[in-house]
Amino acid sequence: MESMRAWWPSPAILSKKICPPAVALAVPLPEMRAGFARRYRIGGLTIGKGAGITVVMLIFKIFRVDEWQDLRTRGETEGAPIDLADGYIHFSTAAQAAETAAKHFAGAEGLFLVAVDADAAGDALKWEVSRGDALFPHLYRKMTLADVVWAQPLPLVDGAHEFPAGLEEASQ
Repeated sequence: MESMRAWWPSPAILSKKICPPAVALAVPLPEMRAGFARRYRIGGLTIGKGAGITVVMLIFKIFRVDEWQDLRTRGETEGAPIDLADGYIHFSTAAQAAETAAKHFAGAEGLFLVAVDADAAGDALKWEVSRGDALFPHLYRKMTLADVVWAQPLPLVDGAHEFPAGLEEASQ
C-alpha cells in the first residue's frame, strides 16, 4: 500500500519548479539541497534571482490511494470511475477542493491531493458550469504523471479532510 507522504516529481518534471504552499520548505528534499531552492514557485509565484513573477493557476484532483498508485505505476490515467462515466477528468480549483472532498469523499481515508498546472494542460482543459453554477476544470484527455506538479496526502482529521495550509490563499 502507498505510504501517506508527500510526492515530489522526478528531476525531469522539476523543470516546472512548483512547490505546494506552506509545506514546500519544510520538507528537506534532495532536489532542494541540489539547488532547487534557488528558483521555485510557491502557490503560483516564481521566486528566485532574476526570476520575476509568473502567475500559475493550479487545479486539483483528489485521488484514492489506489488511483494515485495506478497513475504513478502506469504513468497515465483516465481517472476515477466517475471520470470514465462522464468522459473527462474532474478537477477543482483551490477554492472548490474542500467542498469537492466533503461532497464526494466524505469520511474517506487514504486520499491524495494532486496539483496540476492549468495552463500546461493545454486545450484539453475546459472550464464548464457544474455544481452551484460555478465553472469547474474538466480535462478531456488522459492525465499523465508529467502533468503532476505535486501530490500530498489529504488526511482525515476529526471527520474532515485537512488541506495544505495556505492552499486557497496561494492560488488566488
